[in-house]
Amino acid sequence: MTAHAPTPATGTTLVTGATGTTGSRTCAQLTAAGHAVKAASRRATPVPGAEAVAFDWYDAATHDAALAGADRVYVVPPVGDPDPAAVVLPFLRRARAAGVRRAVLLSASSVPQGGPAVGKVHEALPGIFDEWAVLRPSWFMQNFTGRHLHAHSIRTEGVIRTATGTGRVGFVDAEDIAAVAVRTLTGLRAPNTGLVLTGPEALGYDDVATVVAEVTGRPVVHRSLPREELTSRLAALMPERFATLLADMDEAIAEGAEDRVTDTVRSVTGRPARDFRSVMRRESGRSRP
Repeated sequence: MTAHAPTPATGTTLVTGATGTTGSRTCAQLTAAGHAVKAASRRATPVPGAEAVAFDWYDAATHDAALAGADRVYVVPPVGDPDPAAVVLPFLRRARAAGVRRAVLLSASSVPQGGPAVGKVHEALPGIFDEWAVLRPSWFMQNFTGRHLHAHSIRTEGVIRTATGTGRVGFVDAEDIAAVAVRTLTGLRAPNTGLVLTGPEALGYDDVATVVAEVTGRPVVHRSLPREELTSRLAALMPERFATLLADMDEAIAEGAEDRVTDTVRSVTGRPARDFRSVMRRESGRSRP
């Protein structure tokens, strides 16, 4: 896909997960470009430049009001739900019936079309919308600076725990994900395909720890754990089924599944993806890990 200029701001985009990592940035970039935005979150949290609306994936009574007047939707599936299709697909069908013509779904590089969890939504999307895209980003760079478990353990212990061994990941900046979301939501033509998004380099978690330590000036180390130990640690913090899924993803990284980079950010937005060190410098300036 080549980069296309966004269309004039004549429609309204509903952004679900509007206070989350990619949703908040997508809202900000859309409004900065002059697009009308409905920012959906459970508490209708105010978002600068957007219309805040209440939205709960598990409360269908909130869906119609959120969809009213929207012709595009950025879909962030419910976090931590191992079967998001059960609530997302009925919502998408309702959205199509309400006049939404384009849907951009946030998935993950680790989840293929027709795969588990959001992969089922990816598979069904082309049958619901004529204009669509599925963003399949790699792991977020913001996992090490925001509210993620890794960021928390860096702040409190100076440790990153994974079961990835020496496996590498093409970590991607959430700002770049949002930039691709804006283009695919507002471009003249919808991609009608899945887009794997990565940064410009694949890094192991040892590399990540080194960069974070250098940028923040704090000691940070990576400890690779056996898969079973990581699963046990995660299960103390979340449903066991989801903990197992996350540990399985780490095991796949250890086996090389995410050791890749793509040029998708450049091809869609017209500029290169940001590198990890640059993003850590930018993010640490906002809130040091």
